[in-house]
Amino acid sequence: MNKYSKRREALLYHAKPTPGKIKVVPTKKYATQRDLSLAYSPGVAEPCLEIVKDVNNAYKYTAKGNLVAVITNGTAVLGLGDIGPEASKPVMEGKGLLFKIFADIDVFDIEINEKNVDEFVETVKRISPTFGGINLEDIKAPESFEIERRLKEELNIPVMHDDQHGTAIISSAALLNALELADKDIEKVKIVVSGAGSAALACANLYLLLGVKVENIVMFDVNGILSNDRNDLSDLQKLYAKDLTAITLAEALKDADVFLGLSAGNILSPEMLLGMAKNPIVFAMANPIPEIDYDLAVRTREDLIMATGRSDHPNQVNNVLGFPYIFRGALDVRATKINEEMKMAAVKALAALAKESVPEQVNIAYGETKLLFGRDYIIPKPFDPRLITRVAPAVAKAAMDSGVALHPIFDWEKYEEELLDRLGSDNKMVRLLTNRAKTDPKRVAFAEADQLDVLKAAQIVHEEGIGFPILLGNKEIILELKEEIGFDAEIPIFDPKTKEEDKRRLHYAEMFWRARQRKGVNLLDAQKWMRERNYFAAMMVNEGEADALVTGYSRSYPATVKPILQLIDRAPGISIVATTNMMMTNRGPMFLSDTAINPEPTADELAKIALMTAKTVRLFGMEPVIAMISFSNFGSSPHPAARKVREAVDYLHKYYPDLIVDGEVQADFALNQEMLKQKFPFSKLADKKVNTLIFPDLASANITYKLLKELDKADSVGPIMLGLDKPVHIFQLGASVEEMVNMAAVAVVDAQEKQKRLKNLIVKK
Repeated sequence: MNKYSKRREALLYHAKPTPGKIKVVPTKKYATQRDLSLAYSPGVAEPCLEIVKDVNNAYKYTAKGNLVAVITNGTAVLGLGDIGPEASKPVMEGKGLLFKIFADIDVFDIEINEKNVDEFVETVKRISPTFGGINLEDIKAPESFEIERRLKEELNIPVMHDDQHGTAIISSAALLNALELADKDIEKVKIVVSGAGSAALACANLYLLLGVKVENIVMFDVNGILSNDRNDLSDLQKLYAKDLTAITLAEALKDADVFLGLSAGNILSPEMLLGMAKNPIVFAMANPIPEIDYDLAVRTREDLIMATGRSDHPNQVNNVLGFPYIFRGALDVRATKINEEMKMAAVKALAALAKESVPEQVNIAYGETKLLFGRDYIIPKPFDPRLITRVAPAVAKAAMDSGVALHPIFDWEKYEEELLDRLGSDNKMVRLLTNRAKTDPKRVAFAEADQLDVLKAAQIVHEEGIGFPILLGNKEIILELKEEIGFDAEIPIFDPKTKEEDKRRLHYAEMFWRARQRKGVNLLDAQKWMRERNYFAAMMVNEGEADALVTGYSRSYPATVKPILQLIDRAPGISIVATTNMMMTNRGPMFLSDTAINPEPTADELAKIALMTAKTVRLFGMEPVIAMISFSNFGSSPHPAARKVREAVDYLHKYYPDLIVDGEVQADFALNQEMLKQKFPFSKLADKKVNTLIFPDLASANITYKLLKELDKADSVGPIMLGLDKPVHIFQLGASVEEMVNMAAVAVVDAQEKQKRLKNLIVKK
């Protein structure tokens, strides 16, 4: 993407359809006059009077306990510098978004037009009764140190400057594990720090608490080593000043064990790296360009343990591993501050988590066979769903043990369940999906690329590294549209109707005819059909000239699926083709089948649809918990429509006893664990959180997923094709750009899986 297009896309993202990235929504009913009289006058007086009696009742009757202020004056915005409070607002909204999606914490972003420390502190103090915690952000040093110190002393709610402590906490966890792998004693290691700003100083301070000796830390800033003869050092920097003056970074790194970079790109040369001690540890965290390129560094030293701030290399030191869960734990016990004990608890929880077996969905997301603790995995991945249940409780316990918790937790199992429930409202599965696609991108044919939205989707797929688009359609129109949207990459374009494609088109027709000549297909028809893009694109996949196909934006689903079913074989051992939609609901991802293909499946077909859906659910790293839906509950109706569902369940119970599936069951009982357990305690779904619904017919499945999409605004990924031998997936008519990008990611992941299956078959043979 050229610079203009990237700028335009970023501006549109923040401006449309609603300006900004966060909003306030009601949490109580407000439909009737009675509701409003409780929400406001006169009913609102009652909680007010209770808070007058005890100010802590504000946590009981208001949103204070789950509300954090992200506060800045815009004086040190990452990569932009002192841009002022208004210009910093998009960054603060972005921070609020991360708080919400990773830890379900609500945020008001507060931009204060004040650089004077006293005035800034006084302003924050005056608004602090509104909030359960305060996250300071993008405030320049040394003022940031004084602001945080005073607010921590003068307020009785958690306060943290994440620019400092977030990086310090994550890198400290990485340091502990790196030292263990390198077999180095923390009290003896020599550390060289490039950078002496707030983040570097916070890291060094936390390293001291871990056991590093201050005399073993040598720190540099833009003016050279921090030495005792300099008169430009702050009080905090003076702690690391040495009686050395004429020493260079290269000289300091001689036989050093650890390099911590929070400075500028490409300042660590291969020669400097070669001069470090055995098993050197390098944290090159300048962004977007690290202090030394990752690939160059690992080529230079085979014994290197390296972390960066980038997501495209192993061991990303990412603050999102820390601040959402630190505040989550602090808020949940009503901590009066975030102290060193709580930070250290987060460090140790992160370090310990990296040594545990990794959930399959994390392996899937990062395209790994199995992530294991080692040089390329010393800190957890940001998509690890266990972070909230490891870090938040550790922080909460530390707050209780250190005496700063006003509302202690006693039932830790219940607390963990509550934390897991908080993860149900975000779109982590979509991020996992696209992240996995990026690990091994495939060639994806877009059969309607002369449609503007389809071309936009192909552009995103290309620029995000999800796949390698192949564009089909009117070449002249595609080129015009590419120029219009700034899609200037060289992408292959095919127009099946042009003379340019005569040879390929005739070859495809010949191959199709040979495969189907005994099934009513003649050569002339095959040649005519190959002028159509869906036929042409499907043959590209069959002939190995594309790895996957997505289509359907401009035509009805039945019209699109017909040629696909004609040209693409079913997978080995599969007798039925079906579809599933993954819906991003408030309770988490839900898979609904069959949403697009089979109008009236038989009992046998329902069982097969359930089995294929279960396989797809596992593809996303989840264990399927399947409810076979009906208007009847466990034999309560003799109607044939209910009986066929019951027969499908009987078959699955008999031949797949380990599969968690049951029915026939009504949708409300399937989704309400308490109600199901009370009425039907014998069910295999009792005490289980259902994530997959198999419907008795196409109408009910299709209507349900579209109602969810429109009424609940649940994002949909699908319909995902089940049972085909090739990765071919069909958009719904008029799908959004985002939906098409997600389906392209599904197609890439499907291609990855089918490639693995083929390799396994070859190995077995």
